[in-house]
Amino acid sequence: MTINTDDQYGDAESKTTISSSRRYSSSSYQDQSMDDALNTTLTNDKATLIQVWKPKSYGSVKGQIPQSERLTYTWKEIDVFGEAPTDGKPREPLCTRLRNCCTRQRKDFNPRKHLLKNVTGVAKSGELLAVMGSSGAGKTTLLNALAFRSPPGVKISPNAVRALNGVPVNAEQLRARCAYVQQDDLFIPSLTTREHLLFQALLRMGRDVPASVKQHRVQEVLQELSLVKCADTIIGAPGRIKGLSGGERKRLAFASETLTDPHLLLCDEPTSGLDSFMAHSVLQVLKGMAMKGKTIILTIHQPSSELYCLFDKILLVAEGRVAFLGSPYQSAEFFSQLGIPCPPNYNPADFYVQMLAIAPAKEAECRDMIKKICDSFAVSPIAREILETASVAGKGMEEPYMLQQVEGVGSIGYRSSWWTQFYCILWRSWLSVLKDPMLVKVRLLQTAMVATLIGSIYFGQVLDQDGVMNINGSLFLFLTNMTFQNVFAVINVFSAELPVFLREKRSRLYRVDTYFLGKTIAELPLFIAVPFVFTSITYPMIGLRTGATHYLTTLFIVTLVANVSTSFGYLISCASSSISMALSVGPPVVIPFLIFGGFFLNSASVPAYFKYLSYLSWFRYANEALLINQWSTVVDGEIACTRANVTCPRSGEIILETFNFRMEDFALDVACLFALIVLFRLGALLCLWLRSRSKE
Repeated sequence: MTINTDDQYGDAESKTTISSSRRYSSSSYQDQSMDDALNTTLTNDKATLIQVWKPKSYGSVKGQIPQSERLTYTWKEIDVFGEAPTDGKPREPLCTRLRNCCTRQRKDFNPRKHLLKNVTGVAKSGELLAVMGSSGAGKTTLLNALAFRSPPGVKISPNAVRALNGVPVNAEQLRARCAYVQQDDLFIPSLTTREHLLFQALLRMGRDVPASVKQHRVQEVLQELSLVKCADTIIGAPGRIKGLSGGERKRLAFASETLTDPHLLLCDEPTSGLDSFMAHSVLQVLKGMAMKGKTIILTIHQPSSELYCLFDKILLVAEGRVAFLGSPYQSAEFFSQLGIPCPPNYNPADFYVQMLAIAPAKEAECRDMIKKICDSFAVSPIAREILETASVAGKGMEEPYMLQQVEGVGSIGYRSSWWTQFYCILWRSWLSVLKDPMLVKVRLLQTAMVATLIGSIYFGQVLDQDGVMNINGSLFLFLTNMTFQNVFAVINVFSAELPVFLREKRSRLYRVDTYFLGKTIAELPLFIAVPFVFTSITYPMIGLRTGATHYLTTLFIVTLVANVSTSFGYLISCASSSISMALSVGPPVVIPFLIFGGFFLNSASVPAYFKYLSYLSWFRYANEALLINQWSTVVDGEIACTRANVTCPRSGEIILETFNFRMEDFALDVACLFALIVLFRLGALLCLWLRSRSKE
């Protein structure tokens, strides 16, 4: 199969005649002359150029990007403010905070600090632009603003303009054409490099791209970024699971973003945590991409002189202002004209960062120096030229211009369909379950050991007054063991993956509902196997009611309890902001439901003010169902009363009346357990959706 790499620009009528299906057939090369002629007539119209821009090919990017596809990114009057502190101010009412989470209406904003001050700049195709400055200068803040990914509590001025080839863009339009490599490398530790890239390719590349092309693209990216030797190595987690090295993890982050061959790439601190050799190898990868015609912007703290030589342009930021933007040669001339030339045989990057840093004992003097440098650059010919280039955005158009959707991207920004997202999440989650011994081997072994212990303690119960009490206690122990075992097994599922989920959700890889369904369904077989192992061991050892029907009914009810408790654990995990909070909240919340189970407190004795809360107790419904299954067929005289002057229930009906349970409520109990599974999972899904919405 051959991938068409010809240019396919044109108006709506031309795009109708040039079918997108031809992009993946060899016959599309026959119309190359027609496409070239079409492109020649349209390359001068920048608005049309951006309007019909789309990633035409996901094949090799070893060749140069055609001139007509290159992007120049400009930004003008970027002002960024922080949020006002809440000290001394009353907190917003709960209903107001919930309304802010559920709506897109922005809350009232009070500026606290001017983080970026009237920043204007340009990044051209084929150039590697490095944003440098001291810690706290505003490098990452600027990159987040350029990528439309500023965190909550940060506001960008409404007059800020960000444009591609002179056409203003919004967040959705830029996201479809840009890749953003963040500083922290977040991955699923149990996946291999190839599995991670295949997952990314299935969700990032257009829904019309065949699966074989996606797999071929994954192999090409592995080769281009030198990841072939570690393609089948698990990614791992630093300090916990041995896997990829720091440089390999960083290159894997680049590989994830370059699968769709984006022509604009933003990188935040790509060399952080790497030694000089690995940092140089990563920068060489970026330099190679820039030489092919890509537009690359990166932030870097203090590069070595060897890395500094790789930069085509540098952007110096100090106190939220632009101190310089231009080539390294121009920077040497600029600082020499100010009377502060870089000393010979000295790393220019170190010199510039030192000149633009705030020394602890010389704050006023350093700020005066920074103001002098920034003011001098603002009136320099270089700054005027940059301002003229950035001011072109939006001008010369008779009417407001809106970018069309990139091919293969849905109306709400997702490249893949709902079923593709669900399948990919299910596949990745199932791999994580299989590769995690704590979830499979250890849990099954633990369940077998606990079941054997409980069966040994209650071994061989007979139907007398003592056996009745012991059997009732063992059945309630079934419920408590299944509840606590499963709640704490999943209480960290969503909390542990929350950073990965939020990042991938903001990248529009998948929806919240597909992620939640895929994660929960992938773990469902385990929560069916655990009750089966537990019940199959303890049931015959204790000597519960004989008969296949009674055994299968007990197994069914215990399985329902395991899934209700799992759903409740999901709810706690999604509602908690961290694993430690989830582990702290879990036990106190479960205890009230345990008390309402009918074993410690008779169901008729529940206080009126707790009556409605008791309806959410799965212990209540499951305990009643288990006791009905155990005692409903025990007739009068089957229970031996061996001691005189001792209360002894002579039939199962009397035992059920003691607990205030009714045999006709069995079907209602099972239905309520199913309802609680649905209720808790819907609550968990809502909490996860609100959490992702608050981070947008």
